[in-house]
Amino acid sequence: MWPDSTETQELLTNAISGDPAAVNQLLARHREALRRMIELRLDRALARRVDASDVVQDVLVEANRRLADYLQLPTKMPFHLWLRQMAQDRLIDAHRRHRGAARRSLDREQPLGTAHADQSALDLAAQLRDHRELTPATAATQRELELRFEAAVEQLEGTDREVILMRHFEHLSNQETAQALELSEAAAGMRYLRAMRRLRTLLQDAPSERGAP
Repeated sequence: MWPDSTETQELLTNAISGDPAAVNQLLARHREALRRMIELRLDRALARRVDASDVVQDVLVEANRRLADYLQLPTKMPFHLWLRQMAQDRLIDAHRRHRGAARRSLDREQPLGTAHADQSALDLAAQLRDHRELTPATAATQRELELRFEAAVEQLEGTDREVILMRHFEHLSNQETAQALELSEAAAGMRYLRAMRRLRTLLQDAPSERGAP
């Protein structure tokens, strides 16, 4: 979902050299990923009043204003994690303003190569990432899987939901997820595994659309 890190680093290097075009390109190439990240976290009530594109624009304006400070940090977090941290802060503020109370921060696990991972949920997530050309029947089946998966994710509690969004929708690695959540990689991996177990339970309990009356 997020742009290629090698190209991003090249643009950051040019930005450090004072190239304004590199700054503009850097921000523009992250716009769509930011919009997707924000849309995933806007609840339905808030989404009717807050446009994700407006939040994206606010984040990019702030990023442009703070970019020089970011570039001077001796140990920087990856640029896309820096952007999503600002976006997360904006979302929390939006929920506070529009709902009258702070929504619990969902801020901050690479698949775990273990026989103990919840394979049914992992397999489903893998199917949803398969972008090969689909027949109409296969596309309909995949859409059913997507709806089941999204409905189950919506039922997860705060941190569990956030970990799944980060790993399977934003395609962040376990290392990136750990950094965003301010956890060790081992702790982030355990959180991810726990979330997948809960997701598996929800998917098993969910009725299939094909079997629904």
